[in-house]
Amino acid sequence: MKYTTLLFDVDDTLLDFQKTEERALNELFAEQGITLTPEVKTSYKALNHHLWQEFEKGNMTREEVTGNRFGLLFQQFGQTVDGPQMEARYRHYLNQGHDLVAGSRELIHSLAPKADLYIVTNGVSQTQYQRLTDAELLPYFKKIFVSEDVGAQKPMKEFFDYVFDRIPELDREKTVIIGDSLTSDIQGGNQAGIDTIWFNKNQLPESEKITPTYRIDSLAEIYTILENGNE
Repeated sequence: MKYTTLLFDVDDTLLDFQKTEERALNELFAEQGITLTPEVKTSYKALNHHLWQEFEKGNMTREEVTGNRFGLLFQQFGQTVDGPQMEARYRHYLNQGHDLVAGSRELIHSLAPKADLYIVTNGVSQTQYQRLTDAELLPYFKKIFVSEDVGAQKPMKEFFDYVFDRIPELDREKTVIIGDSLTSDIQGGNQAGIDTIWFNKNQLPESEKITPTYRIDSLAEIYTILENGNE
């Protein structure tokens, strides 16, 4: 194959984080006895996205993102909640979400005998390990790299340096990262000097600043890229 070392993102690449998030929020708010209105849900997703973007830029720690997001959310609506307590319960529900993106298990099962597969993901280690285990994907990967354990996050150079130092006989020309985030996966891969596959299943607009090596709309398209490098 064209690539022999495959670095896979998790959320919205292999596991459907949108479904996981939706279910976790509904269960959390029901448990707290708070109505999850469309307005609150939209505000949470916008705030959460912004906070993780700040994390990617190195402006916030993971603990600041996860520990403050519910407190900040309810401040927008003039209310006060126990943010850390809500986060702990949300994490409980989030850990249980392991819905697969269409075709992900088949893809990983097919590729594992042909290439070295690794996970490269931002987030909380316990959550990612549990979700990958429950989805029955964990055994297919040589190693799991989670930003919490690495001490740096995608797209930072330090994250990829850590990963590359721990992959035996890594050949960057035969290494590719597959992920859904332009700012995290694709920008990180570009900066690290490896090829990139942008999984754009939500048909997001392209960026003038961040250019992937390949763009795909479904995971099945990866087979052709790995076999001959055609877009």
